[in-house]
Amino acid sequence: MACIFRFCSDLSTGNRGFRRKLQTETRSPRAGSVKLVNMPVTFDDKLVVAISSRALFDLEDSHRVFEEEGVEAYCRYQIDRENELLTPGVAFGLVKKLLRVKDPKTGNPMVEVVLISRNSADTGLRVFNSIQHHDLEITRAAFSGGDEPFVYVEPFSAHLFLSANPSDVRGALQRGIAAATILPAATADTESGDEIRFAFDGDSVLFSDDAERIYKSSGLEEFSRSEKAAANQPLPGGPFKNMLAALHKMQSEYPAEQSPIRTALFTARSAPAHERVIRTLRAWNIRIDQAVFLGGLSKGEFLRTFGADIFFDDQRDHVESARDNNVAGGHVPHGVANE
Repeated sequence: MACIFRFCSDLSTGNRGFRRKLQTETRSPRAGSVKLVNMPVTFDDKLVVAISSRALFDLEDSHRVFEEEGVEAYCRYQIDRENELLTPGVAFGLVKKLLRVKDPKTGNPMVEVVLISRNSADTGLRVFNSIQHHDLEITRAAFSGGDEPFVYVEPFSAHLFLSANPSDVRGALQRGIAAATILPAATADTESGDEIRFAFDGDSVLFSDDAERIYKSSGLEEFSRSEKAAANQPLPGGPFKNMLAALHKMQSEYPAEQSPIRTALFTARSAPAHERVIRTLRAWNIRIDQAVFLGGLSKGEFLRTFGADIFFDDQRDHVESARDNNVAGGHVPHGVANE
Protein backbone atom coordinates (compact mmCIF):
# COMPACT_ATOMS: atom_id res chain seq x y z
CA MET A 1 0.00 0.00 0.00
CA ALA A 2 1.55 3.27 -1.17
CA CYS A 3 0.77 5.14 1.99
CA ILE A 4 2.42 2.63 4.34
CA PHE A 5 6.18 2.39 4.23
CA ARG A 6 8.87 2.13 6.81
CA PHE A 7 10.76 5.16 7.89
CA CYS A 8 12.93 6.15 10.81
CA SER A 9 14.69 9.49 11.00
CA ASP A 10 17.99 9.94 12.81
CA LEU A 11 18.13 6.35 14.05
CA SER A 12 21.06 3.97 14.18
CA THR A 13 20.47 0.49 15.60
CA GLY A 14 23.20 -1.64 17.07
CA ASN A 15 24.37 -0.74 20.55
CA ARG A 16 21.64 0.31 22.95
CA GLY A 17 22.71 3.94 23.09
CA PHE A 18 21.44 6.17 20.32
CA ARG A 19 24.16 7.39 17.99
CA ARG A 20 23.94 9.78 15.07
CA LYS A 21 27.13 10.64 13.19
CA LEU A 22 27.96 14.26 12.58
CA GLN A 23 30.90 15.36 10.51
CA THR A 24 33.16 18.03 11.91
CA GLU A 25 36.31 19.59 10.51
CA THR A 26 39.72 19.06 12.10
CA ARG A 27 43.04 20.35 10.83
CA SER A 28 46.04 18.09 10.34
CA PRO A 29 49.06 19.40 12.30
CA ARG A 30 51.47 18.26 9.57
CA ALA A 31 50.04 19.57 6.34
CA GLY A 32 47.37 21.99 7.48
CA SER A 33 44.83 19.93 5.55
CA VAL A 34 41.21 19.67 6.57
CA LYS A 35 39.60 16.28 7.05
CA LEU A 36 36.18 15.10 8.19
CA VAL A 37 35.92 13.22 11.48
CA ASN A 38 32.83 11.37 12.65
CA MET A 39 31.61 12.64 16.02
CA PRO A 40 28.82 10.70 17.74
CA VAL A 41 25.87 12.54 19.18
CA THR A 42 24.67 10.91 22.40
CA PHE A 43 21.91 11.42 24.93
CA ASP A 44 24.31 11.10 27.86
CA ASP A 45 23.15 13.03 30.93
CA LYS A 46 19.71 13.68 29.42
CA LEU A 47 16.32 12.38 30.43
CA VAL A 48 14.93 10.75 27.29
CA VAL A 49 11.15 10.51 26.90
CA ALA A 50 9.61 8.61 24.00
CA ILE A 51 6.01 9.49 23.22
CA SER A 52 3.42 8.32 20.74
CA SER A 53 1.57 10.77 18.52
CA ARG A 54 -1.77 9.88 20.19
CA ALA A 55 -0.38 10.73 23.63
CA LEU A 56 1.04 14.03 22.39
CA PHE A 57 -1.92 15.18 20.26
CA ASP A 58 -5.65 14.58 20.16
CA LEU A 59 -5.93 12.00 17.38
CA GLU A 60 -9.12 10.31 18.54
CA ASP A 61 -11.07 11.27 15.39
CA SER A 62 -8.43 9.89 13.04
CA HIS A 63 -8.00 6.78 15.21
CA ARG A 64 -11.75 6.22 14.96
CA VAL A 65 -11.45 6.33 11.16
CA PHE A 66 -8.70 3.70 11.35
CA GLU A 67 -10.75 1.45 13.65
CA GLU A 68 -14.00 1.74 11.69
CA GLU A 69 -12.87 2.14 8.06
CA GLY A 70 -9.39 0.63 7.86
CA VAL A 71 -5.87 1.62 6.83
CA GLU A 72 -6.60 3.08 3.39
CA ALA A 73 -9.31 5.40 4.71
CA TYR A 74 -7.01 6.44 7.56
CA CYS A 75 -4.21 7.27 5.12
CA ARG A 76 -6.49 9.39 2.96
CA TYR A 77 -7.90 11.10 6.05
CA GLN A 78 -4.46 12.10 7.36
CA ILE A 79 -2.99 13.17 4.02
CA ASP A 80 -6.08 15.22 3.14
CA ARG A 81 -5.72 17.01 6.48
CA GLU A 82 -1.95 17.25 6.77
CA ASN A 83 -2.15 21.06 6.92
CA GLU A 84 -4.85 21.01 9.60
CA LEU A 85 -3.18 21.48 12.96
CA LEU A 86 -3.73 18.93 15.71
CA THR A 87 -4.91 20.06 19.12
CA PRO A 88 -2.91 19.15 22.26
CA GLY A 89 -3.38 15.72 23.75
CA VAL A 90 -3.24 14.47 27.33
CA ALA A 91 0.57 14.56 27.64
CA PHE A 92 1.14 17.75 25.62
CA GLY A 93 1.46 20.04 28.65
CA LEU A 94 3.90 17.68 30.37
CA VAL A 95 6.08 17.51 27.25
CA LYS A 96 6.11 21.27 26.81
CA LYS A 97 7.28 21.76 30.40
CA LEU A 98 9.93 19.04 30.13
CA LEU A 99 11.40 20.66 27.04
CA ARG A 100 11.87 23.89 29.01
CA VAL A 101 14.15 22.27 31.62
CA LYS A 102 17.69 23.55 31.22
CA ASP A 103 20.99 22.63 32.84
CA PRO A 104 21.64 25.34 35.47
CA LYS A 105 25.37 25.44 34.61
CA THR A 106 25.34 25.30 30.80
CA GLY A 107 21.81 26.33 29.85
CA ASN A 108 21.54 23.26 27.61
CA PRO A 109 18.32 21.22 27.47
CA MET A 110 18.20 18.40 30.00
CA VAL A 111 15.36 16.49 28.34
CA GLU A 112 15.14 14.90 24.89
CA VAL A 113 11.68 13.99 23.60
CA VAL A 114 11.41 11.60 20.64
CA LEU A 115 8.29 10.69 18.70
CA ILE A 116 7.44 7.00 18.31
CA SER A 117 4.56 6.31 15.93
CA ARG A 118 2.75 3.57 14.03
CA ASN A 119 2.21 6.07 11.20
CA SER A 120 4.23 6.00 8.03
CA ALA A 121 6.34 9.03 7.25
CA ASP A 122 3.65 10.02 4.76
CA THR A 123 0.77 10.04 7.24
CA GLY A 124 3.06 11.32 10.00
CA LEU A 125 3.70 14.59 8.20
CA ARG A 126 0.60 16.07 9.85
CA VAL A 127 2.07 15.29 13.27
CA PHE A 128 5.38 17.00 12.49
CA ASN A 129 3.57 20.01 11.04
CA SER A 130 1.74 20.33 14.35
CA ILE A 131 4.96 19.87 16.34
CA GLN A 132 6.52 22.76 14.43
CA HIS A 133 3.44 24.95 14.83
CA HIS A 134 3.42 24.44 18.59
CA ASP A 135 7.16 25.22 18.70
CA LEU A 136 8.11 21.91 20.32
CA GLU A 137 11.80 21.02 20.16
CA ILE A 138 11.16 17.49 18.91
CA THR A 139 13.43 16.65 15.98
CA ARG A 140 13.84 12.88 16.15
CA ALA A 141 11.20 10.28 15.33
CA ALA A 142 10.57 6.68 14.36
CA PHE A 143 7.60 5.96 12.08
CA SER A 144 7.05 2.20 11.94
CA GLY A 145 4.54 2.10 9.05
CA GLY A 146 2.08 -0.09 10.94
CA ASP A 147 4.62 -2.38 12.61
CA GLU A 148 5.16 -2.43 16.35
CA PRO A 149 6.79 0.95 17.11
CA PHE A 150 7.94 0.22 20.66
CA VAL A 151 10.98 -1.68 19.35
CA TYR A 152 12.58 1.72 18.67
CA VAL A 153 12.21 2.90 22.26
CA GLU A 154 15.25 0.95 23.44
CA PRO A 155 17.77 2.13 20.79
CA PHE A 156 16.76 5.71 21.62
CA SER A 157 17.85 4.92 25.24
CA ALA A 158 14.50 6.18 26.53
CA HIS A 159 13.90 6.32 30.27
CA LEU A 160 10.12 6.58 29.74
CA PHE A 161 7.63 5.64 27.02
CA LEU A 162 4.13 7.15 26.96
CA SER A 163 1.57 5.72 24.55
CA ALA A 164 -2.16 5.35 24.05
CA ASN A 165 -1.67 1.75 22.89
CA PRO A 166 -1.61 -0.81 25.76
CA SER A 167 0.11 -3.53 23.72
CA ASP A 168 2.97 -1.18 22.81
CA VAL A 169 3.31 -0.26 26.48
CA ARG A 170 3.48 -3.91 27.49
CA GLY A 171 6.13 -4.52 24.85
CA ALA A 172 8.30 -1.71 26.24
CA LEU A 173 7.83 -2.94 29.83
CA GLN A 174 8.96 -6.41 28.78
CA ARG A 175 12.18 -4.78 27.56
CA GLY A 176 12.79 -3.23 30.97
CA ILE A 177 11.69 0.29 30.03
CA ALA A 178 9.34 2.37 32.18
CA ALA A 179 6.15 2.70 30.17
CA ALA A 180 2.54 3.68 30.72
CA THR A 181 -0.71 3.83 28.81
CA ILE A 182 -2.07 7.38 28.75
CA LEU A 183 -5.83 7.24 29.26
CA PRO A 184 -8.02 9.54 27.14
CA ALA A 185 -9.06 12.61 29.11
CA ALA A 186 -9.74 16.30 28.86
CA THR A 187 -6.38 18.03 28.46
CA ALA A 188 -5.23 19.18 31.89
CA ASP A 189 -3.92 22.72 32.27
CA THR A 190 -0.33 21.77 33.06
CA GLU A 191 1.54 24.11 30.72
CA SER A 192 1.78 27.10 33.06
CA GLY A 193 4.74 27.39 35.41
CA ASP A 194 8.12 25.73 35.19
CA GLU A 195 7.81 23.16 37.99
CA ILE A 196 7.05 19.58 36.91
CA ARG A 197 5.43 17.27 39.45
CA PHE A 198 5.69 13.51 39.00
CA ALA A 199 3.61 11.19 41.19
CA PHE A 200 4.16 7.44 41.48
CA ASP A 201 2.49 4.45 43.06
CA GLY A 202 4.82 2.17 45.01
CA ASP A 203 4.27 -1.57 44.60
CA SER A 204 4.49 -2.78 40.98
CA VAL A 205 5.63 0.67 39.81
CA LEU A 206 8.65 1.97 41.76
CA PHE A 207 9.02 -1.36 43.55
CA SER A 208 8.50 -4.94 42.42
CA ASP A 209 5.17 -6.67 42.97
CA ASP A 210 6.65 -9.16 45.48
CA ALA A 211 4.87 -7.62 48.48
CA GLU A 212 1.62 -7.08 46.58
CA ARG A 213 1.55 -10.76 45.68
CA ILE A 214 1.50 -11.59 49.38
CA TYR A 215 -1.38 -9.16 49.90
CA LYS A 216 -3.34 -10.66 46.97
CA SER A 217 -2.79 -14.25 48.04
CA SER A 218 -2.86 -14.01 51.85
CA GLY A 219 -4.65 -10.78 52.78
CA LEU A 220 -3.84 -7.56 54.61
CA GLU A 221 -2.90 -9.12 57.96
CA GLU A 222 -0.25 -11.40 56.45
CA PHE A 223 0.99 -8.56 54.19
CA SER A 224 1.47 -6.28 57.23
CA ARG A 225 3.23 -9.02 59.20
CA SER A 226 5.52 -9.84 56.30
CA GLU A 227 6.43 -6.20 55.61
CA LYS A 228 7.12 -5.51 59.27
CA ALA A 229 9.45 -8.53 59.45
CA ALA A 230 11.26 -7.42 56.27
CA ALA A 231 11.45 -3.71 57.19
CA ASN A 232 15.26 -3.65 56.94
CA GLN A 233 15.35 -5.54 53.63
CA PRO A 234 15.12 -3.20 50.61
CA LEU A 235 12.36 -3.96 48.14
CA PRO A 236 13.45 -5.05 44.66
CA GLY A 237 13.10 -2.35 42.04
CA GLY A 238 10.05 -2.10 39.80
CA PRO A 239 9.75 -0.86 36.21
CA PHE A 240 9.95 2.83 37.20
CA LYS A 241 12.97 2.62 39.51
CA ASN A 242 15.38 3.81 36.79
CA MET A 243 13.00 6.60 35.80
CA LEU A 244 12.92 7.84 39.41
CA ALA A 245 16.72 7.59 39.58
CA ALA A 246 17.03 9.70 36.40
CA LEU A 247 14.73 12.36 37.88
CA HIS A 248 16.76 12.32 41.10
CA LYS A 249 19.94 12.86 39.06
CA MET A 250 18.36 15.87 37.37
CA GLN A 251 17.27 17.26 40.72
CA SER A 252 20.80 16.92 42.09
CA GLU A 253 22.03 19.45 39.50
CA TYR A 254 20.03 22.15 41.28
CA PRO A 255 19.94 23.49 44.82
CA ALA A 256 17.10 21.59 46.48
CA GLU A 257 14.83 24.63 46.70
CA GLN A 258 15.37 25.56 43.03
CA SER A 259 14.83 22.25 41.26
CA PRO A 260 12.09 22.34 38.60
CA ILE A 261 11.38 18.64 39.27
CA ARG A 262 9.26 17.46 42.21
CA THR A 263 8.50 13.82 42.96
CA ALA A 264 5.96 12.15 45.24
CA LEU A 265 4.90 8.66 46.26
CA PHE A 266 1.19 7.93 46.71
CA THR A 267 0.74 4.43 48.06
CA ALA A 268 -2.13 2.40 49.49
CA ARG A 269 0.27 1.25 52.21
CA SER A 270 -0.02 2.43 55.80
CA ALA A 271 1.90 1.78 59.02
CA PRO A 272 3.61 -0.58 59.73
CA ALA A 273 4.26 -1.25 56.02
CA HIS A 274 5.59 2.30 55.53
CA GLU A 275 9.00 1.60 57.09
CA ARG A 276 10.22 -0.76 54.39
CA VAL A 277 9.40 1.81 51.70
CA ILE A 278 11.38 4.56 53.46
CA ARG A 279 14.36 2.30 54.06
CA THR A 280 14.27 1.08 50.44
CA LEU A 281 14.52 4.61 49.04
CA ARG A 282 17.31 5.34 51.51
CA ALA A 283 19.19 2.20 50.36
CA TRP A 284 18.79 3.32 46.74
CA ASN A 285 20.16 6.75 47.69
CA ILE A 286 17.18 8.35 45.97
CA ARG A 287 15.40 11.37 47.37
CA ILE A 288 11.65 11.62 46.98
CA ASP A 289 10.12 14.96 47.87
CA GLN A 290 6.82 13.81 49.33
CA ALA A 291 5.30 10.50 50.43
CA VAL A 292 1.64 9.91 51.21
CA PHE A 293 0.57 6.64 52.88
CA LEU A 294 -3.15 6.37 52.21
CA GLY A 295 -4.12 3.07 53.78
CA GLY A 296 -6.53 2.28 50.95
CA LEU A 297 -8.09 5.75 50.49
CA SER A 298 -8.86 6.98 46.97
CA LYS A 299 -5.85 8.80 45.50
CA GLY A 300 -7.45 11.38 43.22
CA GLU A 301 -7.99 14.28 45.64
CA PHE A 302 -4.53 13.83 47.13
CA LEU A 303 -2.97 13.96 43.67
CA ARG A 304 -4.88 17.14 42.89
CA THR A 305 -3.65 18.65 46.17
CA PHE A 306 -0.06 17.80 45.23
CA GLY A 307 -0.61 19.38 41.82
CA ALA A 308 0.67 16.35 39.92
CA ASP A 309 1.38 16.80 36.22
CA ILE A 310 1.20 13.03 35.76
CA PHE A 311 0.59 9.98 37.95
CA PHE A 312 1.70 6.38 37.32
CA ASP A 313 -0.13 3.41 38.86
CA ASP A 314 -0.51 -0.28 38.07
CA GLN A 315 -4.21 -0.28 38.95
CA ARG A 316 -6.56 1.32 36.47
CA ASP A 317 -9.09 2.48 39.06
CA HIS A 318 -6.44 4.66 40.71
CA VAL A 319 -5.50 6.13 37.32
CA GLU A 320 -9.17 6.88 36.64
CA SER A 321 -9.42 8.53 40.07
CA ALA A 322 -6.52 10.79 39.04
CA ARG A 323 -8.21 11.57 35.74
CA ASP A 324 -11.43 12.48 37.55
CA ASN A 325 -9.41 15.08 39.45
CA ASN A 326 -7.89 16.61 36.31
CA VAL A 327 -4.54 14.83 36.70
CA ALA A 328 -3.07 13.05 33.67
CA GLY A 329 -2.80 9.37 34.44
CA GLY A 330 -0.55 6.62 33.08
CA HIS A 331 -1.60 3.01 33.61
CA VAL A 332 1.37 0.68 34.12
CA PRO A 333 0.17 -2.81 33.05
CA HIS A 334 2.68 -4.66 35.19
CA GLY A 335 2.56 -7.03 38.12
CA VAL A 336 0.03 -9.28 39.78
CA ALA A 337 -2.88 -6.82 39.44
CA ASN A 338 -2.59 -7.08 35.64
CA GLU A 339 -2.28 -10.84 35.27
